[in-house]
Amino acid sequence: MSEQDAGPGKPVVVRVPVEPVDAVMEADARDAVERYSGLAVRGPLFGVAAQGPEGGRRWRVVVEVTHGCPQQARDALNSLLWFRAKDEAQSRQERRALLAAVARLETEPVDELTVDGTRYRVVRAEEYAAVDERGGIETPRPTDPEPLTPHWGPGARSVRVDDGLVLDPDASLSPLRAAERVALRPLAYSGIRFPDAVLADSARAVESHPDVLLLPAAFLVTERSGDGEWSAGSGLHATAHDARRTLDFALAWMEPRTRGLIPYDADRTVDARNPPADTTDETATTLKEYVQAADTLRAGRCDQVEAAGTVYRITRSRRLLRWGPDGPEGPRASDTSTHTPTALHPRLDDDGTVHADDPADDEPVR
Repeated sequence: MSEQDAGPGKPVVVRVPVEPVDAVMEADARDAVERYSGLAVRGPLFGVAAQGPEGGRRWRVVVEVTHGCPQQARDALNSLLWFRAKDEAQSRQERRALLAAVARLETEPVDELTVDGTRYRVVRAEEYAAVDERGGIETPRPTDPEPLTPHWGPGARSVRVDDGLVLDPDASLSPLRAAERVALRPLAYSGIRFPDAVLADSARAVESHPDVLLLPAAFLVTERSGDGEWSAGSGLHATAHDARRTLDFALAWMEPRTRGLIPYDADRTVDARNPPADTTDETATTLKEYVQAADTLRAGRCDQVEAAGTVYRITRSRRLLRWGPDGPEGPRASDTSTHTPTALHPRLDDDGTVHADDPADDEPVR
């Protein structure tokens, strides 16, 4: 990343942390700045934000900003509007408007549309993480949200990333949060590894969307074998505990199958804690490493474990969303998608009848 001249930008309202909780969080953020002085950028993420007729400058996230390409976010919007037409529409007119939007999303890579006075926009964020001088990625902070009673079972409910999030460029910020926001305004891609079109779009975005909003922190599993680079081992989670729970499942169930220690077709109840009866002594020793790592996770707020030569770390992900005169930035011309628009659900008529003979899914796209 490089720094471009982003101009003065809009003023940021700073809130002095006088409440005890705010003061502790600010001190926690200050400690993180001292320990993690660098940034590592992973790349763009996409979601969908909506603005009602009386929204002012505020937008509301309706599809979490965690998707890897624009079309994934469009598909999630397609699903959101289809189920709203099926389950929530109060009239044929409302349902017809929602289905007209769905029809467009099935055939066009559309990044913004209006339905019944509400604007929906595919939005683009940049994911990045703080790193220390040795390249170590920031782990969860003591003041990051955690459940009062951690649950580890498969039925535990998780908070969704960006659930109910309102994007308000005029909201007041703590001093360090405000400083980070202002400092990141001029960031743009640089370097020979980026195509010219990507570099040009990035520089242009600094001019067209000179301000940035910082989204709430999210958490993921990262892993590294030997002296290799850190790589993502999971998607984003709303809390560090949710990421730990994902890692716990991976250590006990998925990793042993991936590495051939447990057959893929073994019963679902078979895992590193309950291995097959014919497990060899050598395999049992390796499975014990996974069990010990998983048990360490469950013993407390542990953010790093090692098993079978791989280090697993719970890391703290940050995201910034560029903001311009008309709100949040959408996908850039150089952003690519892995697939094209298509129908995702059965045909739904104006009366709310689902025609199940048409091929489709019966669950919303996430």
